[in-house]
Amino acid sequence: MSDSTTDEQAGRVYVPTADHHFPDAKLNEVLEFVDEDEEIQTYLEAQNINAVDRMRYNDHGAKHIEIVRNRALCLYDLLKGGDVEFNGASEQGLAEADEAVIVALAATLHDVGHVVHRDQHAYYSIPLAADILERVLPEFYDVAETVRMKGEVLHAILCHHTAETPLTTEAGVIRVADALDMERGRSRIPYEQGGRGINTLSSQAISHVSLHEGESRPVMVEIAMTNAAGVYQVDNLLKAKLRDSGLQNEIRIVAVNTNENHEQLVERIEL
Repeated sequence: MSDSTTDEQAGRVYVPTADHHFPDAKLNEVLEFVDEDEEIQTYLEAQNINAVDRMRYNDHGAKHIEIVRNRALCLYDLLKGGDVEFNGASEQGLAEADEAVIVALAATLHDVGHVVHRDQHAYYSIPLAADILERVLPEFYDVAETVRMKGEVLHAILCHHTAETPLTTEAGVIRVADALDMERGRSRIPYEQGGRGINTLSSQAISHVSLHEGESRPVMVEIAMTNAAGVYQVDNLLKAKLRDSGLQNEIRIVAVNTNENHEQLVERIEL
């Protein structure tokens, strides 16, 4: 079985040609446009300079965006399959197909503010993303729809990393998906620079994050750990973002011990 097939089955990668629980034609058109857009792709590269090169922080560039957008769309698909109601597009009088576009664009642009500074970057992302959206959205929407779509995307961006509470399910998806980028190697820079703080060590303990259809809830996030330190990352990052996302009752988090010695963590715990 190929890695791409495994990732798809583990709810880690959005595959445009797969069957989904939502209308995906418009989303796939937007994704193709975004992925070929020079300005957006340059932002994804440039936003890593402050975060990694200057502050020696975790990757927040193109790879982070790829991970977050994939997880966000997989999470969205599972929630739709579980009949979870989304209110962002609908309350603006937009179509169901626009929900996934909001999620995808917010995931793509949520960290562009890093080109200004890592600190308070969500606030810097707003004007930068607004300029991009004013150029991109008219390719797919009329004037009124563009205004409403822009507002929803910016709301989701603002709520991904700040004290502001998400007011839409779409925004909640972005908040949670941002925290799902926690696997080993994602704290590579501070770890290689000698960082041995609990955040870095905790990240090193997490080998795999996957999303599945749940039994008691629409989504089960399964986190494979090799060390109990990984619980800190889950508790202080993922659970903290889930708690304020509006999706607390829709997502279940389970940690699984993958340590062959089975000495440092119980076999399976729910967080």
